[in-house]
Amino acid sequence: MNTLLSTKPTDAIEATDPAAADGNPPAGLRGIWNQLASQFTRLVPHDALALIDRLAIAAIFFLSGRTKVEGWLTVTDSAYALFRDEYKLPLIPVEIAAHAAAWAEHLFPLLLMIGLFTRLSALALLGMTLVIQLFVYPDAWPTHLSWAGLLLYLVGRGGGTLSLDRLLRIR
Repeated sequence: MNTLLSTKPTDAIEATDPAAADGNPPAGLRGIWNQLASQFTRLVPHDALALIDRLAIAAIFFLSGRTKVEGWLTVTDSAYALFRDEYKLPLIPVEIAAHAAAWAEHLFPLLLMIGLFTRLSALALLGMTLVIQLFVYPDAWPTHLSWAGLLLYLVGRGGGTLSLDRLLRIR
């Protein structure tokens, strides 16, 4: 019964396998696959996935933010035009939306890169992704779904050991 509640996903599968119940690993193709899956789990740990996810999604949003500003954070006229003519967000004035997006697309990716407040930063960028999907580019759902997958992983699992969150003991 305890093996079904284990945090290791393979334990629950092996516990329901009649061959595993008697202590023998599954035989045949399934057994080979299960052994390979265990090796993959060891080869690609959460910490590596979290670091790659943090850097990948941070780069996407940070580079987008850089297109909206001159210098450090002076919002460009073209950014205002983009929000006014193309994005057309409801309920938010163009000036506020342009500034909020520019700041968010710089702040949250930087926090993700260093792994500080990882879950919060990923949630914020997930919210931006949702707004973009619903109001700006609804046909770009495959791209937004891939972003959401990276961000949800970080929300659920955190930044990993290679993060300031871990160093500062922030869950």
